[in-house]
Amino acid sequence: MAEKQVSKYLVNIEKHFSASNPILQQACKTFHELDQLEYDLGLIDENDSTVRKSSWWPIVSLIGGFSSAKSEFISRYLNTTLHSSHHKFTVHQHTPQTTNATLPGTALDADHRLPFYQVSHKIEQVEQGAGSKVNAFLELKTVNSDKLKGKLFIDTPVLNASDDSLVTPMLAEHILNMSDLVLVFTDLFDATPELIKNTVDEIVKQQDSNKFIYVIDHSEISLDTKKTNEIIASWQRRLAELGIHTGQFIVLSDSLSSITDIDQRLANIDNDRSYRVLHSLEKSIRDINDTHLPEVETFLRIWKERINMSTLIILGFFITLLLFAEITMGVVQILIDPIIGPIFLLIIIGFLIPTHLIVAKVHAKFIVNQLHERQKKLNISENLAGLFSQSLTFWRIILPINEPVGKNKKTRRRVAALIEKTKDLVQSLNDQFSHYEEEPPYTAPPQQTDFTN
Repeated sequence: MAEKQVSKYLVNIEKHFSASNPILQQACKTFHELDQLEYDLGLIDENDSTVRKSSWWPIVSLIGGFSSAKSEFISRYLNTTLHSSHHKFTVHQHTPQTTNATLPGTALDADHRLPFYQVSHKIEQVEQGAGSKVNAFLELKTVNSDKLKGKLFIDTPVLNASDDSLVTPMLAEHILNMSDLVLVFTDLFDATPELIKNTVDEIVKQQDSNKFIYVIDHSEISLDTKKTNEIIASWQRRLAELGIHTGQFIVLSDSLSSITDIDQRLANIDNDRSYRVLHSLEKSIRDINDTHLPEVETFLRIWKERINMSTLIILGFFITLLLFAEITMGVVQILIDPIIGPIFLLIIIGFLIPTHLIVAKVHAKFIVNQLHERQKKLNISENLAGLFSQSLTFWRIILPINEPVGKNKKTRRRVAALIEKTKDLVQSLNDQFSHYEEEPPYTAPPQQTDFTN
């Protein structure tokens, strides 16, 4: 197999984390090994990389309802005046410049360092023609605030009962999946159940990830500890009715303690990002055996059935002609001749093999189109059709081989080795917080000599 060139993006990431995060620097090497494996299987091309499936920025997303609590919190927390675009997903990024700037959604779609990279393709999948209108859904705001250094804030759109587009729920799910911390302002749950159903379902689905903070806004009043606990208990009961049973609750008041609680969570977001990236790496590795190879194998079996059936139909037509020739001219006696018979058999084989190959190529074109559709439905970036095309060798067409290229012990060993490396990286990350010392070897106590006898 040809060796894949290390992507420039991966090289830059490795340099970036060389001093600040040696665990993620090591993860870059494992990402490249995964790239090489997927490149060998035809799942990615020379210029692509699996590292782009993860955002390497720590991401904080904010979700709210109809009130201004969310936008006021962002302006207050970042200590700047921001004019929120209530109908767009707005990414807030730090800038050293004194003047804030607003950039179009295409800036996010084209930059592989940001969490909405090539999201226009996903938009096009859910709503035809909307992929070219990415600026209607996204924007990037650069903000001169030290609170944003090394992280991204993503402000989600305000609920809109008249918005029947499928794009907004898709983007909301996309960003919730990629977020390391989600601030959910409880005015969200004051909206009608139909309007917040998709959001609530996604929160329930991901609630065990420990990344949700439910922010109860009472910033205009002072609250003591007892009253704060009563408010939290009331909201816990209310959200439990929606199926939400986990998550941290913070009541915003005019004191600084509530902001301190949020600061504490944000201080740990780099670690949350590291675990997320490593989890994404392990999932990408497991997907080779769990998703990509099985999906292509299924379509290979369909393809085999179609070409075999087509070849049998052609062979049946050929036999029909032969029977007709026997009835009219009596050619069977000629075909069983010891010299003419084998020559005729070779002619049949020489005709059927090229025909079989042509039929296989024709059916392959239809399967490739179906694999592209399946890839969109599964929402995966790997090229399933590339793996399928690598399996269209001469002997795989002729012989009854249904497994795709790469479904073998060698690939399983490579996958297992990569998973093991990922687990070692997670353990190294764990060791930064607690050190597991090996137990000293067992030493038997000295034997006592009995002098009584």
